[in-house]
Amino acid sequence: MRADDHEAPGEDGREARSGRVETREERADRKWAELLQEVRVTQTGVQILFAFLLTVAFTPRFQGLGQVDRTIYVVTVLLGAAATGALIAPVSLHRIVTGRRLKPETVDWAARFTMAGLVLLLCTVASALLLILRVVVAHSTAYWLAAAALLWFVTCWFVPAVWLFHRSRKGR
Repeated sequence: MRADDHEAPGEDGREARSGRVETREERADRKWAELLQEVRVTQTGVQILFAFLLTVAFTPRFQGLGQVDRTIYVVTVLLGAAATGALIAPVSLHRIVTGRRLKPETVDWAARFTMAGLVLLLCTVASALLLILRVVVAHSTAYWLAAAALLWFVTCWFVPAVWLFHRSRKGR
């Protein structure tokens, strides 16, 4: 739990922040439910992408790929595996420590794994795009298009959050 995540508890053990009054455990339960909804979306996407990537090596066209494309493929598969592991980690973490009164700590670790999984998913998608685009368009064009897509994903996934976080810190 970060120090700036709540105000001092009142006499009844409840903490107020932004008009919400909840105990540490209630906050952890709420954050866990929100995190699970987020992870469900990303888990499905990364699992489908990873499954697709695993099948590519068994297609007839794969044998015709040059060494650079094979290297990009290996990197992409490894990134996909890492993203899958990070995005499934909250489930195993919760299952292993459930019932031990560690919900706030579990939520913090699960949030870290989820953020790592999102970054790895971003890298996987960018790498997969690069591989596909190198097969479809000129190599230099592929790099520019993959970089543009990467920039778009960063803009959509991270820039608004960073901006909102920075703006909220200035208002304190």
